Amino acid sequence: MKDTLPVVSNEKTSCGRCQANGGCCKELLEPQSTMHPSSILNAPEQVLPTLRRDGSRNWLSPSLAKGFYWQRRRWLAYGLIAFFVTLPHLRLNGKPYVLIDIASRQFTFLGYTFYPTDTPLVACLALMAFFSIMLVTALAGRVWCGWACPQTVYLEFLFRPIDRFFDGTLGKGGKSRNQLGGVRAVAKFSAYLGCSLFLAHTFLSYFVGTDRLAQWIQLWPTQHPVAFLVMGGATLGLLFNFMYFREQFCMIACPYGRFQSVMLDRKSVIVTYDIQRGEPRKRGKRDTQTTQDSLGMKTGDCIECGRCTAVCPTGIDIRDGLQLECIHCTQCIDACDDIMVKIGKPTGLIRYSSQDAMAGIPSKAIRARTLIYPTIIGIAFLLFLFVLSYKFAFDARVVRMPGAPFTVFQDQHVQNNFRIRLVNRSQTDQQYSIKTKNEAVVARWSNEAPLTLKPGESVLVPVDVQFPLQITKGSGLYDTRIEIADSAGSARDVQVRLLGPQ
Repeated sequence: MKDTLPVVSNEKTSCGRCQANGGCCKELLEPQSTMHPSSILNAPEQVLPTLRRDGSRNWLSPSLAKGFYWQRRRWLAYGLIAFFVTLPHLRLNGKPYVLIDIASRQFTFLGYTFYPTDTPLVACLALMAFFSIMLVTALAGRVWCGWACPQTVYLEFLFRPIDRFFDGTLGKGGKSRNQLGGVRAVAKFSAYLGCSLFLAHTFLSYFVGTDRLAQWIQLWPTQHPVAFLVMGGATLGLLFNFMYFREQFCMIACPYGRFQSVMLDRKSVIVTYDIQRGEPRKRGKRDTQTTQDSLGMKTGDCIECGRCTAVCPTGIDIRDGLQLECIHCTQCIDACDDIMVKIGKPTGLIRYSSQDAMAGIPSKAIRARTLIYPTIIGIAFLLFLFVLSYKFAFDARVVRMPGAPFTVFQDQHVQNNFRIRLVNRSQTDQQYSIKTKNEAVVARWSNEAPLTLKPGESVLVPVDVQFPLQITKGSGLYDTRIEIADSAGSARDVQVRLLGPQ
């Protein structure tokens, strides 16, 4: 995955990663005898950009490159933050656009509520989402990670600006993480805590709904201890993530980076470094017409300024090739383009391209995976519509009551007892009636009272079915259909098997 080429330079200098992060390469080049005495095992190389050889944390404080892509990412991030916060409050047909109610085992999407019995529908939605991600990745690499992922959006455009504000590097960045003291430390932690509280409540609103969340906020913790602990745990989790774990979430915890090796191919568009144009590297500004150094060796356009590594939010060197830590945030593109303009070279030394295009191989957008993925998405969508077309405004499922299979009365009538599981899927209260297709068979609710269900309510209601004795003579069985209708006019038939004496 990584391509490493020799660097042409007559002096030993530290790379941009050293400049941004406090001399990591210097530590790598030191003899083991100069390492800290507490080091027990020294890794032969740096395992993670956030981990030094002695196992200590290497805190990243990337600079800012306010170029073409950063400006667009910034406005998109602000829009996404507004969208993430607003979405739980939006309603369609009286229901939220998205609500994952785990306690009630309900999933609401675009105003339609799915229940545990809707496994085929949920499976189709999951397939569409999964293969859509694979399609986008095959076409545009990790564009989701760098442009739209909440982790990236909040970290880069909310929490890192807080760091820069209190560190005194707002708008620039690049200063090594320092230990603030006194009022500034308290103020910075308070800002982190306030943002984490807000994001935790926003996150929970997707699972409990804004109405229930508003009730929890207004009540004392002793009145809802479990809910309070959930909110507290979510707040602490977000605080830990954005204050300590940070970019390590993308490198260690998120599986998307690990899966990119199977979702990408050599024709996928990625952020990449033009090796043919940039190598061999030579430090220092050169005349635009100069292609050789003082020794007569050919030189590339890369002047080893280190800006591409100084701005990287995950601390990698894009010149090492495609890496799973790269989130395609395009900061290295903006930084490199700025340097190229200053030294009079064409921009695009680091750019959006593909591995095949960099190797001079024609790149095609239409290929096997870009055809297979949309096909699967289309099939899943058609299946979703097909299953949805057979869904009713309510669910009805018949279950036979335990005990005696039938009861014979003196008036030569037989009674079977059933239970019907009813689920109201509509947005309003509904009253339900029951009847049979055979006039000789009578079905009624056992309590004989009108049955009314609220939206989303599920009940198991007993039903009595009576029929003449002669209906089951011979086989002792009789199949019939029961019609259940709601007050909105929706109706559906369920088949039942009546049992009686032969």
